[in-house]
Amino acid sequence: MPNVSVLNVLLHDHPIATLTLVQGGRTLFAFNQDYVDDSERATLSLSFKDQFGGLITNHAPTQRVLPPFFSNLLPEGPLRSYLADRASVHQEREFFLLWMLGKDLPGAISIKPVDGEELPPEANEAHAHGHNRALRFSLAGVQLKFSAIRNEGKGVGLTIPAEGAGGSWIVKMPSQQFSGVPENEYAMMSIAGRMGMDVPDIQLIDLEDVDGLPDGIGELRGQALAVKRFDRSPGGSVHIEDFAQVFSKWPADKYTAGSYRSIAKVLGIETGEDGIVEYVRRIIFNTLIGNADMHLKNWSLIYPNKKTPRLAPAYDFLSTIPYLQDETAALKYSRTKRMYEVSKDEIAHLASKALLPEKIVVGTALDTVRRFRDIWEAEKTHFPLAKKVIEAVEAHAARVPIYNEA
Repeated sequence: MPNVSVLNVLLHDHPIATLTLVQGGRTLFAFNQDYVDDSERATLSLSFKDQFGGLITNHAPTQRVLPPFFSNLLPEGPLRSYLADRASVHQEREFFLLWMLGKDLPGAISIKPVDGEELPPEANEAHAHGHNRALRFSLAGVQLKFSAIRNEGKGVGLTIPAEGAGGSWIVKMPSQQFSGVPENEYAMMSIAGRMGMDVPDIQLIDLEDVDGLPDGIGELRGQALAVKRFDRSPGGSVHIEDFAQVFSKWPADKYTAGSYRSIAKVLGIETGEDGIVEYVRRIIFNTLIGNADMHLKNWSLIYPNKKTPRLAPAYDFLSTIPYLQDETAALKYSRTKRMYEVSKDEIAHLASKALLPEKIVVGTALDTVRRFRDIWEAEKTHFPLAKKVIEAVEAHAARVPIYNEA
């Protein structure tokens, strides 16, 4: 391995920075001077802005792992292990994993090696021996999923490209551990949309209608969930960042390094009333359905004009309580993490501490409860939800204080 490897960081296809791996496993991050000097620069992340809105240019090196913003571009858990194995790269060597997966990252970021080498050293060696089977994309998260292209003229069909890159849809595979997860998520996302929340296009799809499924994913049963990527558009990639990136926290800290109150405070500053209302609706909805996994990485900002953020469309809405009996939320609301302590008073406390208008926040929360009651009752049997899921959601919602206060 050479003593130094350098990756170009591109935002909207323009080089803006470099990541350099030096001897000893340290990674150095530096913005290009052209990007620093550009007063009209596109936003990479709120985490790179100081309290006055200026660009932070002094960055400490990291050892073994990438800086938090870039570490959060990589998948986690089984998806990371699977893709690292396909790429012939050790999953803990984040610099080289980003090198391999940098063609199709979340948002408008892409990564290219400065010296033009397509593959890092260990992957080059595997490729020389005919072992390279990489799917070159990175959809951050844990669940097994792939980037896909719609098959024009073939109805609902989708194709996973040979190298996995370039798709405008995400195909989320059925769980080998829990039954009906895609159906659960499809129903919860659909109901959220009917309640007025901003959700992307989604559809359930039979596995036989997905062309190009790679080997090694095991035996899967049920349907897959196809989600239209909101970070892709006819005009090119649209930049996004999740709140682990906003707060400059590593993925391992996604359950501990923030709260719903801290996210609300950022949205109050950056997105105004529209963002606040949408956010409160999502918090209350996920509390009522018993989603215990809305951690920092399941909330994102999107930059439609490249500079100014707004709350990104919703994703990963799923009732987790039918599978794991846990009434503890992924993050603290304001004073508590227990869903069975979420009341008008707790939401008012969140508003006060996040410097948000209490009338709007509490009013939105109560209105969301009423919408949920009406739409859940009307729609719950119109989706392929198991009876145990419906029963679990209803028993859970009835125990949430704010459900009985609206």
